[in-house]
Amino acid sequence: MIFSRRQLEYLLGEYVIHYHEERPHQGLGNRLISGEQGRSQGTIRRQTRLGGLLSFYDRVSG
Repeated sequence: MIFSRRQLEYLLGEYVIHYHEERPHQGLGNRLISGEQGRSQGTIRRQTRLGGLLSFYDRVSG
């Protein structure tokens, strides 16, 4: 439940970051809108936003 405008702006900001920088898009050949692609080798790491409501995966070296 959203209780204030400030909270809504925070939630929307987090979602926009996730949508544009962390989520692959099928219409772009499963690439990111930002154009920055991650590594192809390394350990896969799960990261979350908004307390785990949004998840994304990337690779870390080592």
